[in-house]
Amino acid sequence: MDSRRLAGTRAEPVLGMLGVKAIRSARWGAAILVVVAGAFSSANAASLAGTVQSGGTSASVPLARVKVTLYEATARHPSIVARATTDAAGRFAINVPRGRDTTKSAFFAQADLGGGVVLVAILGPTLPPSIVVNELTTVAAAYSMAQFYRTGEISGDPAALGIAALMNDNLVAVATGASSAVLLASPNADETNSLRTTRALANLLAASAADPAVAKSLLALTRRPGDTAPSSTPQALANLAREPARNVTAIDALTRIVQPYLPSLVAAPDAWTVTVKVNDSGDDNYLIGGMGNIAFDADGYAWILDNVVQGTPYSSRILVVLQPNGKPADGAGGTVRSPITGGGLLGAGFGITIDPKGSIWIGNFGWGPNQSCTYYPSPTCSGSVSQFEPSGKAVSGPVGYQGGPDRVQGMASDKDGNIWMASYGDDAVYVFLKGNPKKVVRFQEYPGSQPFDVQIAADGSAWVSCGGGIDGLYPSTLSRLRLAGDKLQRVAFIQFGDAIKGLSIDSRGNAWVASQKDDKIYAVAPNGTMIGSFGGGGINGPWSTTIDGEDNVWVADFGPLTMSQDQTYKARLSKLAGADPATRPSGLRMGDPISPSTGYTVPSAGSEVLLNNGVPLYGPGAPPSFDPMQRTTATGIDSAGNLWTLNNWKNNFDIDNTTNPGGDGVVIFVGIAAPPRTRR
Repeated sequence: MDSRRLAGTRAEPVLGMLGVKAIRSARWGAAILVVVAGAFSSANAASLAGTVQSGGTSASVPLARVKVTLYEATARHPSIVARATTDAAGRFAINVPRGRDTTKSAFFAQADLGGGVVLVAILGPTLPPSIVVNELTTVAAAYSMAQFYRTGEISGDPAALGIAALMNDNLVAVATGASSAVLLASPNADETNSLRTTRALANLLAASAADPAVAKSLLALTRRPGDTAPSSTPQALANLAREPARNVTAIDALTRIVQPYLPSLVAAPDAWTVTVKVNDSGDDNYLIGGMGNIAFDADGYAWILDNVVQGTPYSSRILVVLQPNGKPADGAGGTVRSPITGGGLLGAGFGITIDPKGSIWIGNFGWGPNQSCTYYPSPTCSGSVSQFEPSGKAVSGPVGYQGGPDRVQGMASDKDGNIWMASYGDDAVYVFLKGNPKKVVRFQEYPGSQPFDVQIAADGSAWVSCGGGIDGLYPSTLSRLRLAGDKLQRVAFIQFGDAIKGLSIDSRGNAWVASQKDDKIYAVAPNGTMIGSFGGGGINGPWSTTIDGEDNVWVADFGPLTMSQDQTYKARLSKLAGADPATRPSGLRMGDPISPSTGYTVPSAGSEVLLNNGVPLYGPGAPPSFDPMQRTTATGIDSAGNLWTLNNWKNNFDIDNTTNPGGDGVVIFVGIAAPPRTRR
């Protein structure tokens, strides 16, 4: 990871902590302080002061005689840096040996009060002067570090831990122990239920600390079948973050025993997910409108396609780039700045890939208010392809690369830098050999095939889904193609489904394909034979799939393409058990639903959805919307296990179709998915 980028994402919240003098309080026991090095240095970082207290949004109780141990995390077991004990006011000071106030890995501190009750607080890239450790910081720590907290210790890849620490800052302000500014403001606050969810879980920890029986119940309820019970409260919450639909009602009852953190949830959720919603492109002159697909670069930055000008049906001319914490890329240290314009961008749809050299490739779909070619990427109505350097500088010209692929949807780069493209507009598959748009190989599919997505298999061949159009008016098929010199050869072909769209490939080479019109996910073996079709888990109009590091399958649900004007689609995220019996939940077979029958939803807590400029989702004077999560076309999993879902289309299809379709941003499910495996 580029340390300049990590520094740019963390500098503002960390600097904000430096001026804190008064420390409020928390309740029981243990603090885990994760620190990722590289953002900035402090001449006075030789000691760490803090307060361990039992919180509440209005009052707090200090915890005396609590032992706090500062560790340095590694990829395996942590090493002790220093220890301290809280005084009668719950305060502690840890003297850090010279040279150990920064690390390429992570620091954490822990104080165990017995009975498995532990409190946690995640810190920044270096040790700040002072912190507060309470139940709310523990919730944030457990969720943000969920993928690295499986054994009772935080451990993992340093760069991934850094991204997790950034996401922690979106949930809590460790300088005060209060909810973060991100959760307290639009598009979060009561536009979603996550602010209240974190407080409900903090209430559960407060009850656990007060009553050993509650803590014991929490540990039992979050035990994964076949595993031993978690050893501590933050490990229990990390289990819950990874499997949020387990024992929802029983856990909800525990959150209501005591409620020092208010306001809390009014009713039990469908699952104990915690999300962070982001909707800032970096410039309110270019509001986010209909995000279509996502790709993460080597530094964890999210490059996201933008379909339409918000509030209109017209083609967008921007590309959005977000830092690992969801904030717009700001250009710090010579890095990319969001939003990007130029390079022929026009109505990018589903096509995005990053080649081995870091270049970003975009497929321009391009459309307008009528069928005049004026609104397409070129006067000939041919869709274009755009290319950008990692800095955001356009490589392609002002109308992109013309004269080949037509309205590209899915794209993929292989290990040799060949750029594969599903050319929706002319029923073909194109490859730019070695990324050279002047050296092109083409394969003609059948009339009406309208190729939608392409993914590269481990042997360098490519799976291509052909959906027969968005509405599936023609047959849906899956082809496997391979390059043979300067020609493309088909090595497998199978017909199935109805309006199939996005696909992904698991570690065993199976292709998982979303079939939009029949609400199914199909699995196809590497040799092109059908394994089966699967549904449930809330799957409704699936648009694409994503494979996590445990080979389980995440589904972006778009919903039905037609609805009556008095109906609104209830957006959701779905998850199916994958092909690996060792990593899917015990007792489930391949393709069984893991998500509940509702899917994972993001309810409103009562406030209407606002765009980043403060205007209501449908515009001034329009009826309010209470749908923070909208129709989704794609998801992406970052290296910390945060799953990014893209609000592509507002939820009432028939009303939105011709006038105001574009969704408003990204909903990030914190710590929920196993980070993707690195393909060798």
